[in-house]
Amino acid sequence: MTELLEQAFSEAAKLPDDEQDALAKWMLQIIESEREWDAAFATSADALAKLAHEALAEFHAGETEELDPDAL
Repeated sequence: MTELLEQAFSEAAKLPDDEQDALAKWMLQIIESEREWDAAFATSADALAKLAHEALAEFHAGETEELDPDAL
């Protein structure tokens, strides 16, 4: 465990029990969300690479136009 994480846990331990539980639930949700994103990107890397290559090919072929945020 890093020193910073130990410091955070030490400070969290000073909170009332209900706030500790809320913080713990939030942290666990963040960790699970990160795992889900990692898994999603790991399984879609080939598809994302294909889309990137297609987009670059269209750009180099002059088939794209500059995005005008004001026109959205």
